[in-house]
Amino acid sequence: MAAAANGAGAAGHGANFGFWEALKEGGVIAWITLGVLVLMSVGSWYIFFVKLIDQNRIIKEGRRARTTFWQSPNLRDAANKLDKNGAYRQIVEDGLLAEEQHNKLTDPIDQHEWMMSSLTRSQGAITAKLSGGLAFLATVGSTAPFVGLFGTVVGIYRALIKIGAAGQASISAVAGPVGEALIMTALGLVVAVPAVMQYNWLMRRNKAIGEQLARFATDVHGYMMSGGTVRPSIPSRPAPAAKPAAGAAASTGAATTAKS
Repeated sequence: MAAAANGAGAAGHGANFGFWEALKEGGVIAWITLGVLVLMSVGSWYIFFVKLIDQNRIIKEGRRARTTFWQSPNLRDAANKLDKNGAYRQIVEDGLLAEEQHNKLTDPIDQHEWMMSSLTRSQGAITAKLSGGLAFLATVGSTAPFVGLFGTVVGIYRALIKIGAAGQASISAVAGPVGEALIMTALGLVVAVPAVMQYNWLMRRNKAIGEQLARFATDVHGYMMSGGTVRPSIPSRPAPAAKPAAGAAASTGAATTAKS
């Protein structure tokens, strides 16, 4: 009896525990759970990099629009300086199209309202396109921990069934299989945490981009409604402090000469 117990204890200490052993113990359900988590992770990282590239492109286009767009004589020439499929050019072209269509309306409405609604609709379409795919990130962030927990529950269940069938209830016989099953929960968190961070960061950048697009659309609307006379104001540089001082000194000197 003692020899058998010692042999069982030696076998328990010599058992291999690890990630692959946990998958083997979990069976088909463990492999399916792992596959779902891998797909979630790959999909979230793919969406993150794609949206990041789109955002950076729009941000660069906005910088170029602020520096060169309003220096053109008209909107058509200014639009040609922007990217062909860019967001800012789409707003300008939609505004020009709305201006042409307003004259074709059989029951015309106020041009101000027509242009404003058209530019707002164009801006909304761009914002909606930027937000595409972010729902997947939110879904991964909220469900990946539960998917991992499901794998853990199944792994613990199978491990306890085998331990009960073998008749071994020692800590060494229970701790290893249960610890292996917890790997799935850890994997779920590894997938969920980056997805949540990616979602929040991209949403914050989308909000900033939306504000810039709204400001640009307002400037375009003012330009079109005024016939090109209203343009975004460019802050003037403050005059150096030395010049007023020099002028004051000169006037003081002139006054002193006049008195003498």
